[in-house]
Amino acid sequence: MQLNQKSINDRRNFIEKTSLGLFGICSFEKMAGIIPDKNNENNQTLNKRYPAIDEELAYHTVNLAHFELEKVKALVTKRPELANAAWDWGFGDYETAIGACSHTGRRDIAEFLISYGARPDIFTFAMLGMLDSLKEIIETVPGIQSHRGPHGITLLKHAKNRLAKEDISGQDKSNVIKVVLYLEGLGNANEGALSLELTEKDKTTYLGDYKFGNGETEIFNVAPYSFDPENFLRIARKGLPGRLLHKIGDHTFSLTGAPSVKIVFDIKETKATTLTIYEPEPLVKAVRI
Repeated sequence: MQLNQKSINDRRNFIEKTSLGLFGICSFEKMAGIIPDKNNENNQTLNKRYPAIDEELAYHTVNLAHFELEKVKALVTKRPELANAAWDWGFGDYETAIGACSHTGRRDIAEFLISYGARPDIFTFAMLGMLDSLKEIIETVPGIQSHRGPHGITLLKHAKNRLAKEDISGQDKSNVIKVVLYLEGLGNANEGALSLELTEKDKTTYLGDYKFGNGETEIFNVAPYSFDPENFLRIARKGLPGRLLHKIGDHTFSLTGAPSVKIVFDIKETKATTLTIYEPEPLVKAVRI
């Protein structure tokens, strides 16, 4: 999907809100290790998975890598290992820090992460306009051009999202244009996930909150997906980012980045009463409230 300025601003606001929501009152400086807690004699707080890096710090790095170069620098210069941070956005939709900036067209962030040891992939090469590298991979692994990146974003869209950036010019722009033309010529580098038509009337059937437990956050919310120009639906656990839903059958949806997961709604008259998540076996049933 190409990102317009509104989408970028919305995403930035989303990043700020979800960062605060997931970390409570934890500040950016604290996450970066600038202000330590004083919970033991070494003035350090050990996370529950120590010696693994705190997973909230990994989340923060990947999230910021979509747009926030200076904040990414503050994290990665202190802990270069974070250049390869990865995060599961839900149901197995994995994304790395360099994957984040690769689909938002942020060459500056990608180059910084690479300088600290990040491992670029085919989607990064497309965004950077590296035609020769791209051709070699596609010729060596036929069909890889149809593979989708984080959030189901296609290889061609990674290149187009870079081309849409205002800061692109000169040789950079020329190189990315060559990549776009090459990928368009292949004919199968922009194959998105299957999604049947979903009318505005259809959407009202599913919108709402679905409770699957007694906890305060044990609620799924189904709502319009505000970041997509086609305004699909998305599902989100309370307080967490949402995942895009693709209609694949009668009241049946798949999730972006997680092809084995299905969500099936039970309908009474014109409204959904429950939803069941299959992974691929039935795992969670939630009741509309």
